[in-house]
Amino acid sequence: MADPLWRQIAEDLRQKIESGELGADGKPLPTELELRERYSASRNTIRDAIKWLATRGLVYSRSGQGTFVTPKIEPFVTVLSQEAVQDESLEYTAAVLNRRREPSVSTPRVEIRRAEGLPADELRLPEEAMVLSRYQQRLIDGLPYSRQTTFYPMRLVQQGASRLMLAEDISTGAVGYLRDALGIAEAGRKDRISVRAPDAEETAFFGIPDDGSTPVYEIIRTGYDELGQPLRVTVTTYPADRNQFVMVSGKIPAETPGGQPTGTVESKEHQP
Repeated sequence: MADPLWRQIAEDLRQKIESGELGADGKPLPTELELRERYSASRNTIRDAIKWLATRGLVYSRSGQGTFVTPKIEPFVTVLSQEAVQDESLEYTAAVLNRRREPSVSTPRVEIRRAEGLPADELRLPEEAMVLSRYQQRLIDGLPYSRQTTFYPMRLVQQGASRLMLAEDISTGAVGYLRDALGIAEAGRKDRISVRAPDAEETAFFGIPDDGSTPVYEIIRTGYDELGQPLRVTVTTYPADRNQFVMVSGKIPAETPGGQPTGTVESKEHQP
């Protein structure tokens, strides 16, 4: 028994997409009307074919713009270690360079705001207190891979960590700066990882579908000093179509510049 027409159309489109004949990465498919004429099919038949392709991650739709071929993006693996090594920005840059890829980070956007919701809860502040936030966008090879906002209690600025208020990179990382400027070391970290649909800003920045079909990872990291007092809370979001995570502990072999282990790795890998 022959496959229904919509399935035949979907298979033909799939082959053309995978061969590169139709709609290169990120480019639009022919319009619904063009596909109806090409295959002599009804609107519903074409829509069923497109839906089949979408459920397999080959295409995605943007409201009012059409249907696009899903870009093939090289995933980046972020290692989440149990040991606090250094500032996330320095870890990120080193890890990207180690894989022979090109990192870039935007100039920080610095704001002072009320400590409402998450910052108030994680930093143990009353909601009428003020916090300082530093927001940055992170790209690899020119493509957006993550967004990060870190919140600091204003007491750190009042104690002398004034560089946090400047819209510029801190070469030692903010964690190292707090240690050098105030003698306050980050003794521990707590990570909370969740998966959710992207908001409008994330959809626009990452260039992902606005229908929620590509979720984002959200990692909320709270850093504590030696007395258990929270120093900062960092919220980082990563689109799931280009990011993977590896949890490591104990002694493991080093990785090659391409990101591949040189031997057996005893770790748990989480990926979309």
